[in-house]
Amino acid sequence: SAPIPFFHRCAPVNISCYAKFAEALITFVSDSSVLHRLISGVMTSKEIIMGLCLLSLVLSMILMVIIRYISRVLVWILTILVILGSLGGTGVLWWLYAKQRISASAVETQLAKDNLQALLIYAVSATVFTVILFLIMLIMRKRVALTIALFHVAGKVFIHLPLLVFQPFWTFFVLILFWTYWITVLLFLGTTGSPVPNEEGFVEFRMVGPLKYMWWYHVVGLIWISEFILACQQMTVAGAVVTYYFTREKRNLPFTPILASVNRLVCYHLGTVAKGSFIITLVKIPRMILMYIHTQLKGKENACARCMLKACICCLWCLEKCLTYLNQNAYTATAINSTNFCTSAKDAFVILVENALRVAAINTVGDFMLFLGKVLIVCSTGLAGIMLLNYQRDYTIWVLPLIIICLFAFLVAHCFLSIYEMVVDVLFLCFAIDTKYNDGSPGREFYMDKVLMEFVENSRKSMKEAGRGGGAEGRELKPMVGADEE
Repeated sequence: SAPIPFFHRCAPVNISCYAKFAEALITFVSDSSVLHRLISGVMTSKEIIMGLCLLSLVLSMILMVIIRYISRVLVWILTILVILGSLGGTGVLWWLYAKQRISASAVETQLAKDNLQALLIYAVSATVFTVILFLIMLIMRKRVALTIALFHVAGKVFIHLPLLVFQPFWTFFVLILFWTYWITVLLFLGTTGSPVPNEEGFVEFRMVGPLKYMWWYHVVGLIWISEFILACQQMTVAGAVVTYYFTREKRNLPFTPILASVNRLVCYHLGTVAKGSFIITLVKIPRMILMYIHTQLKGKENACARCMLKACICCLWCLEKCLTYLNQNAYTATAINSTNFCTSAKDAFVILVENALRVAAINTVGDFMLFLGKVLIVCSTGLAGIMLLNYQRDYTIWVLPLIIICLFAFLVAHCFLSIYEMVVDVLFLCFAIDTKYNDGSPGREFYMDKVLMEFVENSRKSMKEAGRGGGAEGRELKPMVGADEE
């Protein structure tokens, strides 16, 4: 072996080593008939795979346009289908219970009694779920209109800011670069100690002193910087959407609102993003440690310890999700007010608590609709893949190409619709702040779109009819950096 310059790593000098490795790899692939057929299937259908991946990209863009124009119909259709589905499922369970009870009375067996009891539990549970769902729909029926309006305005945002669509690709590219760097440093860390020959004749690198703890430092860096990159994406999207919302005349928008948002992020808000991502890291690390302990003690700990570990892991997971959602809204408040992270998080939390039912409606109806959109894209791409791959007779196994197609379709749909979901959340916080500190009177005009204005007017009419008029008073927020001033 000889050392490679700069990297200080050894590589075989004899070319025959590489030739033997290639020969062994080819032999393994040749001997494994299943692997050979899978690889040949992928190579034979590479044109179909690339075409269907492009199809998933086109379907995602089309779905984003469709959601804007038929959001009202789509939301109500999904709501009605969920109610009808729950009612139908409950009715079928009670019908099966009644039928099983009649047949069980004739045949007295323990198995029949167990099946009858199980059906009764399922039917009662489904009935309770249906009643709760129906009550929730009744409470939130007026707030579904806000979800529809926000989805409609989100479609307009993508028309004025088309570069938002490509934001996930830049984030993914930066993450790939960072992960490559992280793996390279990890390989260097593996040989940072002193080389010591062991009993078997091999060389081990034994680390002493502070070097032993560099692994933990490196793992924390992986989590923190990955979260930092994702938070930069959220801050960029929030800044661009906030600029769009609080600019009265849309023709006066900056030429590139996204680049302007990136510029504000780099110049003013990197500390905010670093602090928010560090808070997520502080929650993720204990959860990962508990998951590692649970894996190592699997089958050794008693039932009580296993239950406590799972409960702690679940609580930390829920806390992480709540903090992630709060961080995203804190970034939006920072983009509006240019305040620090703690102040922005407090303002965002107050706004979210004051609009708890609206938040619940948007996060349930909106997220469910976007989830069904992802399922629709994956199913459509997978169906097209089955129909096209069915005509390929050059190989027998096409499961792997179909899995690749479906995974790519889900990844593309998730990237596009997650940005759509992020835009809707930012618009909602802007709308909540706009309605809290403005009332439409001279000098306190709304910034919102006409569709949201119609929602506010309809809400005021319904409140007046119920005899509950009145507006929210509060202090004015500071002007947003880069917003249109009049």
